[in-house]
Amino acid sequence: MQNSATLLSPIDLRGVHLSSRIVMSPMCQFSCFEGLANDWHFVHHGSRAIGGPALIFVEATAVTREGRITPGDLGIWDEAHVEPLAKLARVISSYGVVPGIQLAHAGRKASRQVPWKGNSPLSLAEGGWPIVGPSAIAFEDGGPAPHVLTLEEIDQVVDAFETGARRAIAAGFKVIEIHGAHGYLLHQFLSPVSNHRDDEYGGSFENRTRLLMRVVRRLRETIPESMPLFVRISATDWITTEPSWDLDQSVELARLLKAAEVDVVDVSSGAVSLKQKITIEPEYQVPFARRIRAETGVTTAAVGLITEPAQADAIIQRGDADLVFIGRGFLRNPYWGLQAQQELGGDPLWPNPYGSHALRRGMKKDK
Repeated sequence: MQNSATLLSPIDLRGVHLSSRIVMSPMCQFSCFEGLANDWHFVHHGSRAIGGPALIFVEATAVTREGRITPGDLGIWDEAHVEPLAKLARVISSYGVVPGIQLAHAGRKASRQVPWKGNSPLSLAEGGWPIVGPSAIAFEDGGPAPHVLTLEEIDQVVDAFETGARRAIAAGFKVIEIHGAHGYLLHQFLSPVSNHRDDEYGGSFENRTRLLMRVVRRLRETIPESMPLFVRISATDWITTEPSWDLDQSVELARLLKAAEVDVVDVSSGAVSLKQKITIEPEYQVPFARRIRAETGVTTAAVGLITEPAQADAIIQRGDADLVFIGRGFLRNPYWGLQAQQELGGDPLWPNPYGSHALRRGMKKDK
């Protein structure tokens, strides 16, 4: 169905105004020490803020120390993290871009080496730490089995997300996203692949969604009424050989999220198991966002191999999604958003130091 909106159309989400539908996706940089944002993050996010997105999500930020994927992950488990995060939010905001943050817990996928050193599990001797999960099921053959979270420890996870949200607000972020995808802790509870519990957090759909919904409701109660709340989900595990999380369940979850006053469902997929079989092609996840949006009426975001401005614009115009998250595009080209505006007939505001008349002429396409 044709949509009157375009990629460059503004959109209001609660008290936050986005100048377009272009969002920079949260992308881990694995460049911290003890969770502290540093010069890499200020330069990385600052250059992308100059480059034309309406909203930038800071990478998956661990709500507990043991919830980090790697020792290089950004953190929000300590008050010491607030000051550098506040600087990061100010850098993003100073260029007219809305700063957002993704709150996360890696669960059984924690305590790993950074990707460029192999992404292998870290032993305690190598500086790793004990991992946790819904069940004692390792992520990979021969890998460490997680400690099974007790009911009291599950309560502590919910508390940690709340505390992280309070710190994010104090740091000046205007949007919060809960990471419920990519095989991390909240997704681990959702999926029968990783969740074999027989208590109120396992078995039925209601039970497997319980932890995520507790986190959602707690944060909706905690954050200002004017602050949008996003949730990233994996729409499917891409597994058909055993009970798993799939699109039908994601549609039902999206209905629950909408009822709990989640503003945007950010639709990704996969990564809970190495058994997944994914057919990767341009826009391969867009149909998931399309169906969730059509069947639930919730505002959705599309992500995944969306690389060209015209492609992103078509997604919005077809009504497949309301926002487009750009990841690798912004990694490869910090000015993806400005160039999208230029290609789609907008008026890109190049920064004054870049925007002399001669330079602007050189950047425009020949008519």
